[in-house]
Amino acid sequence: MNRSWSAATVDVEFELKTPVRSRAANGGQTPPTTGTTPRLARLMALAIKCRDLVEGGDVKDYAALARAGYITRARMSQIMNLINLAPDIQEEILFLPKTSGSRGALPETALRKITRQPLWDRQRAEWRKLRREK
Repeated sequence: MNRSWSAATVDVEFELKTPVRSRAANGGQTPPTTGTTPRLARLMALAIKCRDLVEGGDVKDYAALARAGYITRARMSQIMNLINLAPDIQEEILFLPKTSGSRGALPETALRKITRQPLWDRQRAEWRKLRREK
């Protein structure tokens, strides 16, 4: 039996920009311009982009994206579960301040519990609790 595998290549380019806000909105402080975008923010942006690729028909399914990205389907599911978060939590994650260290203040593993919660009100309560702890 001869199986023919075709490789799919998906080029994804995106750029996260710091939102333009007045100094009064953030307590008179300017947002840090040095450092790196937190890993969690990059994963959130990736999840949104992957969802758009599948919904737009550019890619067949998430399994195809996992193969293209050389990750397991389980890892792709973990990333895509970020889409289940309430929209305001997603926005907060996307605009997390830049970090100077190698690790961000909010680990992805702590957020996985929140993604499993189907009710947005409960997600928001868990998110606030997580933010206070970190």
